[in-house]
Amino acid sequence: MIRKDLVVLALASASALTGLLAAGSARAAGVPAGTDIENTAVVNYSVGGSAQSISSNTVTVKVAEILDVVVTLQSPTASVAPGDTRQELVYRVTNSGNGPEAFLLTPTSTLTGDQFDPVPAVPAIYFDTDNSGDLSAADTPYVAGSNDPLLQPDAFVTVLVVNDIPTGLASGNRGRSQLTSAARTGTGVPGAVFAGQGVSGTDAVVGTTGADADAIGEYVVSGVSVSAVKSQSVTDPFGSNRPLPGARIIYQIVVAATGTGTANGAAFTDAIPANTSFVAGSIELNGTALTDAADSDVGAYTATPVPQISVQLGNLTQASGPQTIRFAVTIN
Repeated sequence: MIRKDLVVLALASASALTGLLAAGSARAAGVPAGTDIENTAVVNYSVGGSAQSISSNTVTVKVAEILDVVVTLQSPTASVAPGDTRQELVYRVTNSGNGPEAFLLTPTSTLTGDQFDPVPAVPAIYFDTDNSGDLSAADTPYVAGSNDPLLQPDAFVTVLVVNDIPTGLASGNRGRSQLTSAARTGTGVPGAVFAGQGVSGTDAVVGTTGADADAIGEYVVSGVSVSAVKSQSVTDPFGSNRPLPGARIIYQIVVAATGTGTANGAAFTDAIPANTSFVAGSIELNGTALTDAADSDVGAYTATPVPQISVQLGNLTQASGPQTIRFAVTIN
């Protein structure tokens, strides 16, 4: 009779375990692959008024590996000019499975829904080794099969996809570029099994992403480029140019558009430096004073969330000419 009770207890424990695994499948990583889940049942009873207990055998299940990955675009639409080279888009590849996994990275630039195909550079993929968010000499080229990123559960790597831009494009043309990441163990329909290929010899099971994922970035051709050149002058309380407490710093910023096309909705902002105070009424645009309030003119000073000035420059073309902004602060 005792053994029969133990069988009932063991079945109940197994049912509860199945429920936990089903609920955990919604998590990105869940219990790490290869983890042993152990269960031992205990039956307490009495004989002749004496308390007794007996333990069942211990049953163990080793958590299998889920193969899942997420790819997300980290950079906004990249503004480029015809003929530009080595223009990057920034992506993040995250291992959303529950075991360490290596991933194959593949760029694709022949996509529908755009006006031109970016041309993959050689190499076309880099790891953002210096965490700068753009392509630099410190970044590591990716070589498929040689340095595939091996990621722990929930870990990520920042990846740069680098393309050249064809010549002869019109302003406003858009080109799309895609990064695909696929688990090296295998991909497939959710639930597909790679027997014995998971952590500690467990099965590797394809998760909800199919063990591969992609994201698409975009380039937009702009025939116009905008520059901003800043200078400063200092006047101290004694009529000299020493940066003393109480001295006034006048900042001048010249914004200019060159090339063909229009820089739409150009908006200038400049944070008031720490340890200084904005001089009320000092904002100027092209020699014309602007009010500090957010009113009918294009300038404003705001104190929160950070002190800054702003000037709405509108649509700029080369014909607009240089836009000169001036304002002043006092050293505290």
